[in-house]
Amino acid sequence: MHTTDLHGTMTPMGWQTTGDVAGFLGVAGDFLRAEHVRNTVMLTVAETARLNPGRYGTRDDADPASLPLFGWWTDGPGRGAGVGGAIGAAFMHTPPSPVVLSVAPPAAAADLAANTLAGRPLAGVTANEETAAAFAAARRASTGCRVETHRRMRLYRLAGLTWPDPLPDGVPRTAGEGDVPLLTDWFTQFAREVDDLHDGDQTADVRERLSYGGLTLWEAGGTPVCLAGVTRRVAGMVRVGPVYTPPPLRGRGYASAATAEVSRAARDAGAEEVLLYADLANPVSNSIYQRIGYREVADLVVLSFAGEGPFHGE
Repeated sequence: MHTTDLHGTMTPMGWQTTGDVAGFLGVAGDFLRAEHVRNTVMLTVAETARLNPGRYGTRDDADPASLPLFGWWTDGPGRGAGVGGAIGAAFMHTPPSPVVLSVAPPAAAADLAANTLAGRPLAGVTANEETAAAFAAARRASTGCRVETHRRMRLYRLAGLTWPDPLPDGVPRTAGEGDVPLLTDWFTQFAREVDDLHDGDQTADVRERLSYGGLTLWEAGGTPVCLAGVTRRVAGMVRVGPVYTPPPLRGRGYASAATAEVSRAARDAGAEEVLLYADLANPVSNSIYQRIGYREVADLVVLSFAGEGPFHGE
């Protein structure tokens, strides 16, 4: 069976891939936006890649497997990709991060892992439990890799914002160019703490966030004590993160205040949805976010594939 692509050419049903993020969004964008909250990572990363092509590798890279790859799965015929509900799943892979996969039928997830992405080193997969399990089982069968649970995460959505009471000392301010050394150090410490660092320089991440005012510092006595970031606004939503307080300064309410501040600012700037992920292994952060007013949406799992490639969280 076949379906028709954007140029009117008959193409096989199943997984289609591209390195062109704008083309990917043109084909799969409506599918992703239909469940934009659950697909928040794919939408925000794809938009960042579209606006800043060098952020996730360039076309000058010698190894094609190091370049971003995007794709969609067609589960039924239709005139034009995605028309009539033909697209049933989508993925992205921005090495060295794991594959990010939408909800997908188990057979489609397995086909992606064993066939479509065959020969492409993968650090792991991020998806809902059923989809991730099907993907990982097929990958293990085809490559012999060892599958491990790296992290279980909960996606939260802001309902009504509740400010910490009492508020800690200090005031928020938007971070700027002069904060790059501090921010880079804190991004690095955060990545190490959550086990997402692979010999990477965090400066590019910092500068990307600064380019749209996406980093806020909470200062006490004129000294930065906590960092809270937000993603670009895409499909009416932003996602809070990272939130980082140096260990000696924890337990004073700075993270709660900084998170509430960036959540408020996002809402005031027009975001219809304010989201964040929390590691389910960290009861403190989950409790903080719920007290501020975040409510559960869905759970995801990050599975790592030992022996396939370096791991770096999205």
